[in-house]
Amino acid sequence: MKGFVCMFLFVVFSGVMNAQGVKKEVSNIYQASSEKVNDLVHTKLDARFDYAHSQLIGKVWIQIKPHFYPTDTLLLDAKGMEVKEVALVRNNKNTPLQYTYDGMVLRIVLDRVYNKMEIYTIYIDYIAQPDKYTGKGSAAITDAKGLYFINPRGEEKDKPTQIWTQGETESTSVWVPTIDKPNQKTTDEILMTVPAKYVTLSNGALINQKTNKDGTRTDYWKMDLPHAPYLFFMGVGDYAIIRDHYKNKEVSYYVEKPYATVARRIFGNTPEMIALFSRLTGVDYPWAKYAQIVGRDYVSGAMENTTATLHQESAQQDARELVDGNRWENVISHELFHQWFGDYVTTESWSNITLNESFATIGSQLWNEFKYGKDAGEAERYGSVQGYLMSRSENKDLVRFHYNDKEDVFDAVSYNKGGAILQMLRNDVGDSAFFKALNLYLTTNKFKSAEAQQLRLAFEEVTGKDLNWFWNQWYYGSGHPNLNIHYGYDSLAKIASVVVEQTTDKIFTLPVKIDVWNGSHVTTHSVWVKQKQDTFNFASISKPDLINFDADKILVALKTENKTLEEYLFQQKHAKNYADRKEAVNMAIKNQGKNTTAQAILLAALRDKFAPIRISAVNSLDLGVSVEKESVEPILLDLAENDPSKPVRAAAIAKLGNLKSTKYIPLFKTALNDSSYSVAGNSLEALNKIDTTAAYEAAKRLSAIPAKGKLALTLKSVLASQGGGSGSNVLKDFEKMPFGQAKFQALQGLFEFMNATSSLEDLKKGVDAILLFETQLPEGVKDQVIPALNNALRELLKGKIENGIKDQADYIESKLPKEDKK
Repeated sequence: MKGFVCMFLFVVFSGVMNAQGVKKEVSNIYQASSEKVNDLVHTKLDARFDYAHSQLIGKVWIQIKPHFYPTDTLLLDAKGMEVKEVALVRNNKNTPLQYTYDGMVLRIVLDRVYNKMEIYTIYIDYIAQPDKYTGKGSAAITDAKGLYFINPRGEEKDKPTQIWTQGETESTSVWVPTIDKPNQKTTDEILMTVPAKYVTLSNGALINQKTNKDGTRTDYWKMDLPHAPYLFFMGVGDYAIIRDHYKNKEVSYYVEKPYATVARRIFGNTPEMIALFSRLTGVDYPWAKYAQIVGRDYVSGAMENTTATLHQESAQQDARELVDGNRWENVISHELFHQWFGDYVTTESWSNITLNESFATIGSQLWNEFKYGKDAGEAERYGSVQGYLMSRSENKDLVRFHYNDKEDVFDAVSYNKGGAILQMLRNDVGDSAFFKALNLYLTTNKFKSAEAQQLRLAFEEVTGKDLNWFWNQWYYGSGHPNLNIHYGYDSLAKIASVVVEQTTDKIFTLPVKIDVWNGSHVTTHSVWVKQKQDTFNFASISKPDLINFDADKILVALKTENKTLEEYLFQQKHAKNYADRKEAVNMAIKNQGKNTTAQAILLAALRDKFAPIRISAVNSLDLGVSVEKESVEPILLDLAENDPSKPVRAAAIAKLGNLKSTKYIPLFKTALNDSSYSVAGNSLEALNKIDTTAAYEAAKRLSAIPAKGKLALTLKSVLASQGGGSGSNVLKDFEKMPFGQAKFQALQGLFEFMNATSSLEDLKKGVDAILLFETQLPEGVKDQVIPALNNALRELLKGKIENGIKDQADYIESKLPKEDKK
């Protein structure tokens, strides 16, 4: 599941998950793993769909056996259904059984007492009514009705008719009776009867298809290997299927037909990802096939249904969007790694959800590292850690036995922090031991459910180390260290020193590497931080040019260091990690205009080998500093014209646009025709700051062809400002979206539009839409997301003030909470 991370992208983009967050009281009730009285063995579902009423007409045969103790009763989760018949199947004959049903749980009285080795089959005839179920979602999964009919009666002109399901956490039981707990495993068969014009997708292999006389077709899908009920999946729609392969297994991509030509550009790295993850884990991809399907109005980012991952429609990008890079590739690799961690071995309880989500989190980091290089993997890890540190989640355990609702555990702790903890563990034990331990964990627990202690036992068996201290500190504890780090040098004793003070009440044990640099020579020291204050001394013939605490930049910690800007400049040029350079750039940003060394760091960052570093430096440049402007402007022009990265070119063009210099008009006009939406959009915006007439004429020409992303937003803004059209489409699109992940993601575009628009009316509508959105947020995330939105509004206000747009600034200020007004 990638939903929380998708939502969190906006939070991190806004840079605001700060101290305004409010800690919520957590339940003191212990959330036990679900007791296993009966075990699912096999599920066979015959499903037909009533599109007119958004219902599933179902018949299901469920094979079950007592887990250990004899029992004469079966409880099945069945939410919001109309139950028509319940029977015991024996010798192909149905014998009616007594049952009671309260709309949530079906309690069945069996015909006798069954022992643990006896398998019995229950038949249920029912109607699933998902629109009548009122379960609540979360930040990650914004709705819980399990089965979704999208435009079922074809009433929405530009939207396809689709059906898809979402089982996590316990919503499969909205559309099929089951024991809807993560510690259950079952094989299954699903037959779907659908209009013949549609294709279907489900778990496992497509065994056969039968054409019916009434214009329908019945597709028979079979899953031979056991998996958890929340991973059941059904998908139906008018899709193009692009087929690929990994070894002798089908890998397929179900996309809306207009995206068929670019499907491989979106999903085509999947076979290579499967090969990488098979090699790293030592477990070859275990399932019959791997398919990915895109669903409209999906309530989360993506979902790792076994062999059949569902993605939200943001995955579908046209050719010009993909010029800027495949924004969905991290999600694709995240969900794929779940096929091992979450599907092959499944968390036994929602308390242990990090066993699923932390591994998926590092799955995309591993893909980036091995495919695109160390910087790419490290940049994703670094960003993920920052997301956790800004989330105000230091009071939450990683393995969480106390929570108010199971939905609450899908957060920055289970995802971001959990992934970071695994990366710390990997760094400590080494790659060979790390991946060998993952192999042992997977093979020992295959097709079963597991808890965090079983992961610990695998690592202990491989490494020979007692790792209880690590698990107790990070898995069964909360928070992270806050470290004050001071560097010193005694010239008489020739001793370099590092003093580390932990400022939190909880004292952490931290294995750390410290690099001592003298010129280009570096000496690495491995130490353990264990006390409230620790001092480490190292012999050094001269004052080090740099002492780099946490040289691997792997700790999950807030660090305050007394390094000088000269030391950060040395760190940028000599230290080995992405985070070393990123830290130097961040410090330079804070000091630009005050110090020539800060400017030197930013100038070097503009030529960094890694595009995201260049983008960060470009975006943060303050061109009001005259010395910096003179030295930076030629570099920005070169980046705008020649950088191999389209996003870098776009950032440089935007920065040059802020100068409002007519000498760059030829550059902007040429770049209007660039294949990248971001380059073209930023160029139009820059041109509009200098020559509104030329920008308007260009916008009229460009609006005749399809546009998305930054170009689409800027076109609407320019046309609206000149009376050639209304920017209200951006607002209307946002307003009509159902609450969900797509709406979270649309926030960034809405803010970009409000920043660009000169229309007070559109600005007011946009601000009001944001405030309405705040009222729709689930209680569990309001304390995190509302401060983020308010901070983004403050940034918008700042921009309007700087550009002298007083009426818009006054309106934004009037709508900010009193404590946020400046």
